[in-house]
Amino acid sequence: MEKLKVNVVVAGRTYPLSVNSTQEEEGMRKAAKNINNLMRKFEQSYAVADKQDVLAMCALQFASKLEIATLKMSEDTNKSIEKLNELTELLDNNLK
Repeated sequence: MEKLKVNVVVAGRTYPLSVNSTQEEEGMRKAAKNINNLMRKFEQSYAVADKQDVLAMCALQFASKLEIATLKMSEDTNKSIEKLNELTELLDNNLK
């Protein structure tokens, strides 16, 4: 499969990337747009002049959202496993 060449702009800089599919391309473009939007919000809200500081704040926000979602998914998975185990036990008891 031939890789697609994509240019995305983050913090005013253009980054040439290679992606495997149009879905990856769309994901990259959306991610760049989200980063740029969040940077703009941070620059307006906190009067941060240094782009590196703003990018660090964006990275922290996105990473923390990912970690929170991962923790929640893990919690939900554990609850589902507990429920399945309870149902399995009920079935086992009723089939004996």
